[in-house]
Amino acid sequence: MDIYQFAIRPLLFNLVKTDSEWLHQQTIRTFSWLSQTPDSWANQRLQKSLCLYDSRLEQNLFGLNFPNPIGLAAGFDKDGVAASIWSNLGFGFAELGTVTFHAQPGNPRPRLFRLPLDKAALNRMGFNNRGAVAMAERLALEKQKLTQSIPIGINLGKSKVTPLEAAAQDYLDSFRLLKDLGDYFVVNVSSPNTPGLRSLQDASMLSAILDLLQQENNTYKPVFVKIAPDLDWVAIADIITLAKTYQLAGIIATNTTISRDGLKTQVIDQTGKSPQDEAGGISGEPLRDRSTEVIRFIWQQTQGQIPIIGVGGIFSAEDAWEKITAGASLIQVYTGWIYEGPLMVGRILAGLLSKLEQSGLNSINEAVGLQTKIPKF
Repeated sequence: MDIYQFAIRPLLFNLVKTDSEWLHQQTIRTFSWLSQTPDSWANQRLQKSLCLYDSRLEQNLFGLNFPNPIGLAAGFDKDGVAASIWSNLGFGFAELGTVTFHAQPGNPRPRLFRLPLDKAALNRMGFNNRGAVAMAERLALEKQKLTQSIPIGINLGKSKVTPLEAAAQDYLDSFRLLKDLGDYFVVNVSSPNTPGLRSLQDASMLSAILDLLQQENNTYKPVFVKIAPDLDWVAIADIITLAKTYQLAGIIATNTTISRDGLKTQVIDQTGKSPQDEAGGISGEPLRDRSTEVIRFIWQQTQGQIPIIGVGGIFSAEDAWEKITAGASLIQVYTGWIYEGPLMVGRILAGLLSKLEQSGLNSINEAVGLQTKIPKF
C-alpha cells in the first residue's frame, strides 16, 4: 500500500489544509539535510525503496548518460540545496532553478495553490531564489564532495529588476557563474509570472539571448529553451528555427499555462476567488494534452532531429508513454509527483518497461516518436 496516497496526502491536503508553499519549504529542508549525509541509513533506504535500474531505460543524449528518462522539473529545488539527493529518489536527472542573476523574493504571498479537483497547481512564485552567486557557491562545494550519478540541469531566468532590453546580458551573467557547475542549461523565457518575460520568446529577442550564451559556451554545454504551451504554431516554428540556427541541444515543452479552460475548481479556498480571477500559471493534468500536442508538433517539424524534454501533466506510465511516443526523449515531473508521492517514479518506470515489452521494443530510445513515425513497408 502507498502510505503517501492513502494517509499522508489526505492529511496534509484535506484535514490540516497545509499551506502549499510552507509544505514545499519543509520538504526541501528535509531533502537538503539528507543531501548532506549521502551515505546515511536514510539515503540507503531511499535508494533501495525508490530506485529502479534497468539498461533498457538508459539513454545517451547530447553527451550525457541518463539512467532513466524521468527527471525532476525546475521549480522544486530553486536554489540547488538538495542537488545530490534526487538520484536517491529514483530520478534519472534533475533540473535546478529557476535561478536569476540577482537574488529576489518573488511575488507576494500567497502564491502557490493546489487545485485537487483538477489534479493541478496554480503558481505565481515569480522566480523567488537566492541568486546565481549563491547557487554557484553551493554547487561548487557539492562538486568537491560528491560525484553526481545523474545529470543536473540549471534553469536560467531573467531577474525582475533587469529591463527587457538588457535581458540577454542578465542571462549571460548567470551562465558565466554557473557554466562549469551544470551538465545542461535551460533558457526559461516562458514563465507567466515575471512581467514581460514571455515576450522574450519572440524570435528577435530570443536570438539575442541565445547568441550571447553560445558565444560564451566554450565548453559546449547543452543549452535548451523552455517554451510556453500557449504559443501558436507559427511562434513555435520560429523557435524551432532558432534552435537549429544556434545549435541548441533541444527544446523543453512546456511551461505552465495561462489558460483556465475546463477547470473544475470554482473557488480557491485560500483567497475565496476563482482560478480565472487569480494570476499565475497552471500545471498538472489540465496541461497534459496541450503539452503533448506541442511535443508532437516539434517532433514532426524537425523529423525527430531536435531532442525534446516533455513536461506537463504526467501522473502515470500511460501519461509518460504518451509523451515519449509523441516525441519526447526525456520527461519531467513536478505536480504529478506532489499528488502521487515518492513512489510515483518507480511506478512509472516499471510501467514503461511493461510498455516496451508489450510493444516488442528493446529500449526506451526506440519508443521516442513512435506515434508519429512513418511505417516502413
